[in-house]
Amino acid sequence: MKKWILPAAAVLVLLGVFFAVHKEGENEPQTLRVCEVTHSIFYAPQYVALEQGFFREQGLEVELTNGGGADKVMSALLSGHADIGFAGPEACIYVYNEGKKDPAKVFAQMTRCDGSFLVAREPDDAFSWEKLRGSHVLPGRRGGVPYMTFEYALRKNGMDPHTDLTLDTSVQFENMTGAFLGGTGDYVTMFEPAASSVQAQGRGHIVASIGQETGEIPYTAYFAKESYIREHADVLQRFTKAVYQGQQWVAQHTAQEIAQAVKGCFPDTDTALLESAIDRYKKIGAYSETPVLREESLELLQTVMIQAGELEQRVPYTAIVENSFANKAAQG
Repeated sequence: MKKWILPAAAVLVLLGVFFAVHKEGENEPQTLRVCEVTHSIFYAPQYVALEQGFFREQGLEVELTNGGGADKVMSALLSGHADIGFAGPEACIYVYNEGKKDPAKVFAQMTRCDGSFLVAREPDDAFSWEKLRGSHVLPGRRGGVPYMTFEYALRKNGMDPHTDLTLDTSVQFENMTGAFLGGTGDYVTMFEPAASSVQAQGRGHIVASIGQETGEIPYTAYFAKESYIREHADVLQRFTKAVYQGQQWVAQHTAQEIAQAVKGCFPDTDTALLESAIDRYKKIGAYSETPVLREESLELLQTVMIQAGELEQRVPYTAIVENSFANKAAQG
C-alpha cells in the first residue's frame, strides 16, 4: 500500500507546484508600450492611474516613452516600436488621408481643450489679443495642434496670423521655453508646469489660456493601429478602464491631492508648482472626465485644421474614432 501512496503524494506535490507556477504566470502584468507626445502635468489622469495602481489592477504594466511630438509618436506606433500612441488625434487624420493599409484609430480621449498658455515678458492684467499685433511669437511646430489652435484663436479675435504678427516656427517644441528665456520672441506658448515655473521665477507671465479661447476639442487621445485594436480588444478595454478611473479620481480630488498623488512622476518639479499647474488646468476644464471622444469636438478640431491649411476635407468620425472601449468603461 505504501508503494502507491508515496508516488501519488509526489504527483500531487508536482501538480501543486505546476499550478502555482502557472497561476503566478497568469498574474504577471502585461507590458504595454505607450509613447506619449510629451511629459506634462496636462496628462494628470494618466499619471494618477499609474501612481494609484489602476493599470496594475487591470493586469497591465505601462512602459512610457517620450516621443517629443505627435509626428514622432505616430512613427513609433506605425513602425511597431509602440503599442499605443498618446498625442493629438490630428496624427490619425493625417495617417488616414495618406491611405495607410493599417491606420491608427483613437479609442480614448484624455484632454478636451488646448493646454497651452500664452506667456509674456511682463505682467499684463489687462491683456487683449489685439496687443499681439506686430509682435514676435513662438507658437510651436507648424501643423501641430498647439500651432493651429493658436492661429484659430487669433482669427477668432480678428487677426490674420500671416500678416498681423510674426509666428516663429523655427524653434523646436522642446526648445521653445529655453529660446524665450534666452531672449527670443515677445510671447511664447507653454504647457504646464513650464508656464507656472517661468512665472514663479519672474521671467515670464501668463496672460491667456489658449484652451479657454478656442473651446472644446479632443486635444490629446490614445490611439492604436486597427490591427492591434482587433487583436487586443481585451487589453485595450482594461487600459481604457484604468484611464477612466484616473479621470474620475482627478475630477473628484483637489489640485493639492492630485499633486501629491503624481509627484513621483515629476521628481524634479516643486510640488507647489504642480499644484498651481493642476489648479489652472482644472479651472479651464482641460481634463476629460470620461474617455469618450464626442463627434462635435472632432468637428471643431477639423475646422481648426482646415483654417490652418493643414486639411483639405473632413475625415468621417467613424474612420478615426473607435468609441466602444470608452463607452463601456464609462458605463462601469
